[in-house]
Amino acid sequence: MEVFRKGDEVEVRSKEEGFLGSYYEATVISQLNGNTRYKVQYKNLVEEEDQTRPLVEIVSADEVRPMPPRTVGEATRIFYYLDKVDAFDNDGWWVGNISGKQGSKYWVYFDTTQDEIAYPVSQLRNHLEWSNGKWVSSK
Repeated sequence: MEVFRKGDEVEVRSKEEGFLGSYYEATVISQLNGNTRYKVQYKNLVEEEDQTRPLVEIVSADEVRPMPPRTVGEATRIFYYLDKVDAFDNDGWWVGNISGKQGSKYWVYFDTTQDEIAYPVSQLRNHLEWSNGKWVSSK
């Protein structure tokens, strides 16, 4: 299991109903219980009571992964039919498949919700899985 330190930028997988499989960018604030849990502060999620304050949460280590590598030329990327991608929506990254292209936008189909939504290329990235300490392409 990966060990993260204070200040590391990570992504946290949601286990909440309706958000399963989505990932949210966060920074590790501290390690807890011998690295089995982490206290994180989210980049885009805010507290319900005070929407000006970033959400801070304690999450289990199996919900945390490093930030995926950025790829050169992300803004000019081309996707193809059925490519597995992550789409940035509702403050997090959601896994889907390219289902079409219209103008400069790509349509993404999400198995979990049966939704099909159009996104600009700036809100899409190639889907990668974190497996055995390495990023693995889904292709």
